[in-house]
Amino acid sequence: MADPKGFLKVTERELPARRPVPVRIMDWKEVYEPGDKAVLTRQAGRCMDCGVPFCHQGCPLGNLIPEWNDLTWKGEDRAAIDRLHATNNFPEFTGRLCPAPCESACVLGINQPAVTIKQVEVSIIDEAVANGWVEPKPPTRLTGKTVAVVGSGPAGLAAAQQLTRAGHTVAVYERDDRIGGLLRYGIPDFKMEKKHLEMRLRQMRDEGTRFRAGVTIGEDIAWDELRRRYDVVVVATGATVPRDLPIPGRDLAGVHFAMEYLVEQNRAGAGDDVPNQISAEGKHVIVIGGGDTGADCIGTAHRHGALSVTNLAIGKQPAEARPDHQPWPTDPTVFEISSAHEEGGERRFLASTVEFLGNEAGEVRALRVAETEYLPDGRRVPKSGTEHEIPADLVLIAMGFTGPERDHLESQLSTRFTSRGAVERDDSYETSDPGVFVAGDAGRGQSLIVWAIAEGRAAASKVDEYLMGETFLPAPVGPTDVGMHV
Repeated sequence: MADPKGFLKVTERELPARRPVPVRIMDWKEVYEPGDKAVLTRQAGRCMDCGVPFCHQGCPLGNLIPEWNDLTWKGEDRAAIDRLHATNNFPEFTGRLCPAPCESACVLGINQPAVTIKQVEVSIIDEAVANGWVEPKPPTRLTGKTVAVVGSGPAGLAAAQQLTRAGHTVAVYERDDRIGGLLRYGIPDFKMEKKHLEMRLRQMRDEGTRFRAGVTIGEDIAWDELRRRYDVVVVATGATVPRDLPIPGRDLAGVHFAMEYLVEQNRAGAGDDVPNQISAEGKHVIVIGGGDTGADCIGTAHRHGALSVTNLAIGKQPAEARPDHQPWPTDPTVFEISSAHEEGGERRFLASTVEFLGNEAGEVRALRVAETEYLPDGRRVPKSGTEHEIPADLVLIAMGFTGPERDHLESQLSTRFTSRGAVERDDSYETSDPGVFVAGDAGRGQSLIVWAIAEGRAAASKVDEYLMGETFLPAPVGPTDVGMHV
């Protein structure tokens, strides 16, 4: 185990400092300063190696957290990355982007600040990359079976890597011009620089995974045609249909979905020419929605040089500490200050948008907003008499997603969908179309990156069993609802 007295000697969490706000909003680099190895060792040494490590249950991937904490504390970095890769294909993604439900489940968190699991994780993979320890693992034999994975986000990439290593010939189809899905065009560089994605894609290419960018399944190749070409198709297209706000003035110029804004910035950051790019420079910006996507918009607006940034959330401000109805080891809803919030702007809770107001040119000029009132039946409505205006030159709707795009799936296959808009599937991830499987947000609904990777791994195991009659691919051993019905 790690230091037997570590949690007694070191009782506080220590994290790398974020770069100063005035400095970091001038560029698109990641916000954290390089970590101190001594601090990392101390934090890993706080791990108690519990008899029942609840962090395993908190992590959808079932990461072997006490094991790689112990190895990090001992300085056995090569062994640590091997244990980390045993359950997680892409720790460089989760270590930067996952909200770390494992830390909420940390046993030490009952009466002390939890172990900095997420920081230990990202430090292990960064050390491995720096030392050249992330090497291709091509299969020792080929099965002759073929698999098409549609979508190159974390679920699709995880499924593809697992199936390639099992010896199947795997092609990943992506409608965008570059591979990576949400990781490529949805995540700002200040949260994860694209060099980490490129590193992993190089490894996958060297292992034998084939990538087909710029191909829209359903248009360039019909879904039923794709199914005839391959032994199995894995749908990993994500939940990309944004939740809209259909109120008066929605069609005004300057009102956009969050992903329109983020994708254009990521394209510009990649060096592409983006005509008429949506920019926050010199504008009063309002972001509607209090989640991670909203925070990404806030950080992007700061870097564009927004005149002001206001974040509206319809619900109540969460408690600053774990609420009584969400006891350990559950993952609580608490008030968090992300790096983007730290950079400035105003956050307003209990704010219901009533109307977008425009000028004579058809451009948004303000939002009419009211306080949110909770009705006895739980509905949230604007409270009469509390309406007021907030100036706005750019409004970004970041209210989440309703599910995958379904038109072509329904018309070209016999795919069925759940009442919540996700692709219907059974316990083996197979859809109503034989030989067509689904993984990630397309089948689960909008969720976390760690769930996407877990589902990609679990679906790959079921696909391998479908093709070969048995499988030796590991499946996640975290929370028990991995891959079940939504």
